[in-house]
Amino acid sequence: MKPFIPVVLVMCIYLSGSVSAGLNGKSLIFDKKTNTDFIRFHAADFSGLTAFTVCLRAGSEIGKGYSLFTYATHNYKNELLLWQRSRSQICVYISNKAVMFTLADMTATLRHICVSWESKGGETTVWINGQRSIQEIAGKGRVVGGNGQFTLGQYQSSVGKRFNKINSFVGEITDVNMWDRVLKSDEIELISQGCYNIGGNLIDWGSTTFTQGGNVIIKDNNDCTL
Repeated sequence: MKPFIPVVLVMCIYLSGSVSAGLNGKSLIFDKKTNTDFIRFHAADFSGLTAFTVCLRAGSEIGKGYSLFTYATHNYKNELLLWQRSRSQICVYISNKAVMFTLADMTATLRHICVSWESKGGETTVWINGQRSIQEIAGKGRVVGGNGQFTLGQYQSSVGKRFNKINSFVGEITDVNMWDRVLKSDEIELISQGCYNIGGNLIDWGSTTFTQGGNVIIKDNNDCTL
């Protein structure tokens, strides 16, 4: 008689409204415009930022008018916002003040996007697949306030609420990380080429807890071999 060997299956189930830990090796798929589908990160606490770098991978076939990454506070709904204004234009908002970059078109092909900013001179730079834009000036002397909410998939008309499906994201997002400093150009280039890099100290895609709202599809992206 052959011995009985138990098999244990481990399943990861993401429930709307529940807090889950980390998205290492996962992609978020927003398959339609809604005012209900979102991911909210429970980022590391900070009182104020005088510099940051945000990086993510994203692809979308929607032409214009959606949020790639948003952070809202009670002072400013656009405390920090990466807004895809058109296929070729990204607006970076710092404390409600915007600067626009004209770049290669957003398409269904996943691209690596980084945005860096430093308060002292207001230098703001967008990186696409490791290649940087010219520097623009935004939010000079300002401080990105603390105690806000980070959200993917929706534009926050106020902190964590008042979503409008017209401005919602449709597409795929993965590898979202945020640091409280401006990364060096060689760091960004390496991050854009690699998989499962060391995450940010404010948002770490692999370990930062999050809350899911609505019906965001969370799937293995199979981009890297573990």
